[in-house]
Amino acid sequence: METINIHQAKTHLSRLIDRVASGGSFIIAKAGKPIAKIVPLSAPDPGNAKRLGFMAGQLHVPADFDRMGEKEIEALFDGRS
Repeated sequence: METINIHQAKTHLSRLIDRVASGGSFIIAKAGKPIAKIVPLSAPDPGNAKRLGFMAGQLHVPADFDRMGEKEIEALFDGRS
């Protein structure tokens, strides 16, 4: 893997980003000491990303969902079992 000093990285940032976008990678060094490894992100393609709502129409929430277990919870707060 190629090592590039920080001055070169700042000077040629656009070119280096293009290289990473096409799958390349490199190391940035300061005074000859490696400080960062630049690699492409492995993000999914936008067309393959999972989205909210993928189960729309497949689930049913009862109308009394907010009152389910109401009597049992009340009994627990009152100290009854």
